[in-house]
Amino acid sequence: MELGGGRRLHVYDTGGGGRDGRLPVFWHHGTPNVGAPPGPLLPAAERLGIRWVSYDRPGYGGSSPWPGRDMASAAALATRVADELGLGRFAAVGHSSGGAHALACGALAPERVAAVVSVAGPAPFAAAGLDWFAGMAASVAESLRAAAAGRAAKERYEAEAAYDAEMFTAADHAALAGTWRWFDDVVGPAVAAGPGGLVDDDLANVAPWGFDPAAVTVPVLLLHGARDRVIPHAHGAWLARRCPPAELWTQPDDGHISVLDSGAAALAWLRERAGPPDAAGR
Repeated sequence: MELGGGRRLHVYDTGGGGRDGRLPVFWHHGTPNVGAPPGPLLPAAERLGIRWVSYDRPGYGGSSPWPGRDMASAAALATRVADELGLGRFAAVGHSSGGAHALACGALAPERVAAVVSVAGPAPFAAAGLDWFAGMAASVAESLRAAAAGRAAKERYEAEAAYDAEMFTAADHAALAGTWRWFDDVVGPAVAAGPGGLVDDDLANVAPWGFDPAAVTVPVLLLHGARDRVIPHAHGAWLARRCPPAELWTQPDDGHISVLDSGAAALAWLRERAGPPDAAGR
């Protein structure tokens, strides 16, 4: 999709829609991923009548870079894509950093967004009363502290960074070796052209979001693993206190990836809260 100014957005759409009763759901991917809809959840989505729509966030995959983008930009991009596809109401689901992008849609486009699910999503960097880095794996905290020091520091960090298996729990590693091996398909393409998208994501993680979670009025489900070492559970608990309509599901034995095994149940929650398609049948 052409955004103007020479920028392009690579969009994904599993199809359906029209008057068949499918609910359009935007998938907001994590860091660093491209935006392909979550393969392991496609069977549940088909059963529940969900049409996945998504995009590579700017700087990833087939989407042009957009330096300085914030979380709030997701609302404008999602509604732009929805307009292009002729969609009315839609819902939003995000994992990890994508959780904040999904919340942005609920806060800034409530007339279009039926409900939101944030899975293992972060709280704002300046969240009052939250020790933002507490409980993070050392490598995750170091990476985000570099982002807080600015673009140059973050780029230097990424030039030397190595994969740290310790950021994931045993349950996460089991998920990555099993059902969620799917991440192999979305991480590699995300970094194939360099760390630009990742850098922009993490700069957005430690910058003002452009909206307050307290402004969200649509139904919200916060799904979080109690043993998450990437985005600790305290972030989800803070969001639950800050966001009036939020419901928090804590998975006591899950980490950052294994919590996605509850994704089908979260989609069922979403489908129920979102209600029927809009009057146009979209």
